[in-house]
Amino acid sequence: MKEVRISVSASAKAVDRVLFVSKDGGHLPKGIKKEEFQGEKGSTLLLHSDKGRTLYIGLGEKEKIEIDLLRRAAGVAIKQFLKIGAEVLAVELGEWNEYAQAIVEGALLASYRFEDFKLPASRRKNALKELQLVTTASHFVAVKKAALVGQILAESTNYTRSIGNQPPNELTPAALADEAKALAKDVGLKVTIFDEKKLKAGKFGGILAVGQGSAAAPRLIVLEYWGGSAKTKPVALIGKAITFDTGGISIKPGASMDEMKFDKMGGCAVLGAMQAIARLKLPINVVAVIASAENMPSDRAYRPGDIITMYGGKTVEILNTDAEGRLVLADAITFAREKYQPQSLVDFATLTGACVVALGANRAGFFTDSVTLRDSLNKAGKETGDLVWELPLGEEYDAEMKSDIAVVKNAGARWGGACTAAAFLKVFVEETPWAHLDIAGTAWITSDKPHLEKGATGFGVRLIVEALR
Repeated sequence: MKEVRISVSASAKAVDRVLFVSKDGGHLPKGIKKEEFQGEKGSTLLLHSDKGRTLYIGLGEKEKIEIDLLRRAAGVAIKQFLKIGAEVLAVELGEWNEYAQAIVEGALLASYRFEDFKLPASRRKNALKELQLVTTASHFVAVKKAALVGQILAESTNYTRSIGNQPPNELTPAALADEAKALAKDVGLKVTIFDEKKLKAGKFGGILAVGQGSAAAPRLIVLEYWGGSAKTKPVALIGKAITFDTGGISIKPGASMDEMKFDKMGGCAVLGAMQAIARLKLPINVVAVIASAENMPSDRAYRPGDIITMYGGKTVEILNTDAEGRLVLADAITFAREKYQPQSLVDFATLTGACVVALGANRAGFFTDSVTLRDSLNKAGKETGDLVWELPLGEEYDAEMKSDIAVVKNAGARWGGACTAAAFLKVFVEETPWAHLDIAGTAWITSDKPHLEKGATGFGVRLIVEALR
């Protein structure tokens, strides 16, 4: 996607305009009766005049308006205007100046489309080229600053979506590592790639076991950003990036298996977050460790009944090869913990269907033993619209994961699957302050929304960047 130009001015230069209207405080267009448009939440009204087209977006009752409503409303407006050929839009901020960042985010997120493999004739003929934010001169400085942040966060989220939507025959672990190297060069990160030879030398038993059934060899990707004091320990971001997950020997049902190309979205979110952190020049230190493999059945694949030795020496009894994400994460977590001694550690993974059963598709589950991480993630979720809900850790889940013949087993009983998966990871986290985000329900959507195209969502990018800012 080409970069959208964003400007701030005192008057609209575009012929296509967007106005937000609250139900009880907005200004209804002249000649429109309340029966036709009242500013109800989610309602729209498109008017034509000699000066151009104006789209009114209803926000509902003013006292109930939250930041994500403006973000989504902006997305609805952009999608509607793009359908009718618009390329340059003006948003009249009016009383909504404080939401400028969210409005820019919503507009750019809605403008994204994945068309890499479509024929030119079937691609969208127009794209958003310029977004004008109209406000008073006294708000110029604040709005420009907020708009720049919103633009960077949205572009990094769309970058994540563009990687996540790639098909598994194109985006192998090696290709993802190449993408990380390109990102590092673009924004000034230090990058280290562990190929199969280096993984074997380092004894990364979890990643190697998961990847050994595939012809596409696994990779461990390490990115470093040092924007803070040399004396300050980094935050570690860990991502699961299974570029395709068949389940391995414990093979998944065929229905919807195509969606398992999205099993890499934890790692993709970490890439997007590192891009945003570097572009925003945040005064912090962050290291990212992304474990990438393809989980395939073959005569070389790992099996139920195997015992594997993980990076760091702990042993794992394999009961189900479809519980592979926790294995690659455990290696990445241990590596990050031992090498960087981070002040805190946050992992992102499309880890369990159990989390989707518990919370649905609108909130990610998160687990933490840190009050600081709990508070920052909850607050960031409300600010960004990447909503999270805390699920429990506990001794009962720890006990469920103990093995009779190894340190731990990779699968527990049917019930509480998201909690037992977190309990498995906790064995490798040890004493480091930690949060685990299970994004299985939020990482992609299977149908278009009024403000967002189906496919990868980029969930987690704006969440973690906001939490770290």
